[in-house]
This record gives sequence, C-alpha cells and structure tokens, in this order.
Amino acid sequence: MVVFLPFEGVRPALKGSEKIDDRISPPYDVIGEKHLAELQSKKGNVTRFTLLPENGRYGKAREELDGMIADGSLAFDPPSFYLYRQTFDEHGRRMARTGIVGRLKTEDYSKGNVMPHEETFSKVKEDRLNLLRDVETHLESIFGIFTGLPKGLWDTIHESARPLYIYEDPAGVTHEYLGISDPDVTHEITKALADQKMLIADGHHRYETALNYSRENPGDERKSFVLATLVAEDDPGMVIWPTHRVVNRPDVDERTLVGRLGKELSVAGPMGEKEFRERLGDHLMGFAFTSGNFYLADCPRKDGLWSLDTYAVQEAVLKNALGTDGAGKEVTYDAEIDSAISKALDGEASVSIILNDPSFETIWDLAGKGLRMPKKTTFFYPKIWSGFVFYRMV
Repeated sequence: MVVFLPFEGVRPALKGSEKIDDRISPPYDVIGEKHLAELQSKKGNVTRFTLLPENGRYGKAREELDGMIADGSLAFDPPSFYLYRQTFDEHGRRMARTGIVGRLKTEDYSKGNVMPHEETFSKVKEDRLNLLRDVETHLESIFGIFTGLPKGLWDTIHESARPLYIYEDPAGVTHEYLGISDPDVTHEITKALADQKMLIADGHHRYETALNYSRENPGDERKSFVLATLVAEDDPGMVIWPTHRVVNRPDVDERTLVGRLGKELSVAGPMGEKEFRERLGDHLMGFAFTSGNFYLADCPRKDGLWSLDTYAVQEAVLKNALGTDGAGKEVTYDAEIDSAISKALDGEASVSIILNDPSFETIWDLAGKGLRMPKKTTFFYPKIWSGFVFYRMV
C-alpha cells in the first residue's frame, strides 16, 4: 500500500508588490547558470535554499529559511493536500496535467509499492542528503504516477480546492496551485491511494535521498516522508519526451562508427533529414552527423531491456561502439529533437543519437518487473516546479 497524507504546508505569504514569480523555480537540476543568478537575486527564491551550499553544507539556507518563517514571509497551512495544474501547448494542442501534492511515506523498493524506473547517480544523492540534514525540510517535490481516482472523488476535489497561486512561465506553461484542507476530502484521497502502487516518474535521486534520511532518523515519523506530486496514469496531459544523447568527441569518425554499429545493430542510410524524420518512428533510434548524413537503426535483440532504445544506446552504442559509460562531459542530454539535430549539423556535437517518445506502458511494465532503465530514459513534460509549498519536518 501507498501511504499518502496531507501535511501542514509551508508556503509563500506574498507581501506588497511581491509575486509568486519571485519565490519559485524549475527543478534545481535543469537551471542554467545565467537563469540561476537571476533567480538567486530574488530574496526568498527557492534556489537560495536548494543551490547555495558553502563547503558542501547548507547552513546559510537553514538560517534564511528559519528567518522567513519567523518574519511571516513563509506561513503554515492547516493539514492540506494541494492541487497542481499545469496547462501547456504540445504539438499545437492545448493540454492540462493535474497532480495532487502531499507527503508520501518512503519505503524500500523491495516492498513493491513504490517503483523506480531509472538508475541514479550516487554523487547527486550525497549532495541532496546534506541539504536535508541541514534544512530538515523537503523543498522540492518528486513526481509520481498512480493508477487513478474515481471520477466522483475528482469532482469533490475540484469543488473543495481553493486558488492560491497562478503563474505563466517563459515557455508558456501556466502553473495553478490550489489548496485542499477539508478533512473529509483529504481523508478520501488518502483512502483511495492506499491500495495503489506508485511509479516514480521524476525525482529518483530525491526519493532515494529521502529514504536514506529516514533511515538516519529511525523513530521520527515526520522524517519518514517525502514531498510528492502524484498524477493519475490516465491524465489527459501525460506527456513523455525522449532524451536524446549528444556526443562530442573529436575522435568520432562517421564511417568508423557506422561500421562498429553494424556489429550489433541493423543500420540503414545515409539519408537526408527529411526522410530521416519521416521514418524515425518506425525504427528504434537514429543518428545525425556533422556531415549532414542521417542513419536509422534497429536492434535484433529483444530480450530483457534490449527492446528499450536507451538501453540499446547505452550498451551497443556508448559502451561497445564508443567505449564510454556516458557519465562524463562528452555525452550530454537534450529533450528537444530540433536542438539535438542542430548540435550535430552545426558542429557542436560529433553525433546526436535521436530517440522516439517513450511508451508509458513499457515503462510501467519494466518497472513492475523490477528492471531499471538507463539514466535519462524519460523526460516528463512539463517539469514540476519548486517553491509553491515546502514540507517542514521539525
């Protein structure tokens, strides 16, 4: 069973001309340096807590956080869930995705209730654990997917939700945050989730860090939970982008690489960009080279994870053909196909490995079998933003 509970949310109490824009940000791991500097120039912005370590520690973030609670810049709600609706454009269609924000009980994956689908980086988890130890507050939410709720309960949730914040980001995504504090409604939400499983869509590092933190604090019930935004699998706004691999290595020669790929993959090409884009959906993956040549490839192996494009890329392309584990700076990731292709054509990359949209059914099925996909297999769009509400554990 999944234990998903309301909590006394700590959220921005805006004063004077202050806007919610000043307090929120995209997740810490997708913010560029220039944008980060802009965000951290704003007093009370969430990045001032999540990304201002001093010698690997976050003591100053704790001081600022405590100060804002003391002066009323952050205020406590009664035990609540929150409704987080994101409205956005996807291929010319206006779509909306709705999540319920609460605190989720952390537990070992072996129990089978919380399912991961990607591998993680240990260095990232160490940094996030230092943050939790210092601030004793969950500042950012993981993103999870559950089976769903009865329509009648959704209707009740929407009727009881009170508007809190609304913001349109530079990408045109509208973020709406609403509070749900009616105890009868919050009880029904917890009850409905109790017999369901939850797939981690985004935030594996944060979940595993929260689990390690709870193990460091046995007996402290508050510290056994993580802030979570849960979305139903049948939500009409569920969009998953692929994460293309961009390789920048001077020693990559197109002819040699294509020859090596042919040892484990069936390769078609070269061809032009127009034909490549038209045919990509019928193949496992594609390759864009600086020369302007494009290739398509499939993997004859279908056992285990080999039917998954990112796994075939990791094993057959990165490890075997290029001799890299993909962890260094020579391999970067791009969720935008136009951008990934342009990097190859413009000479910023030696080759861009282009993938198709991941299938949610495949992700759920593999995760249910206990199989972990390579890092950066999925990009759930849009990202869950941070700063609307915190979960304080003291």
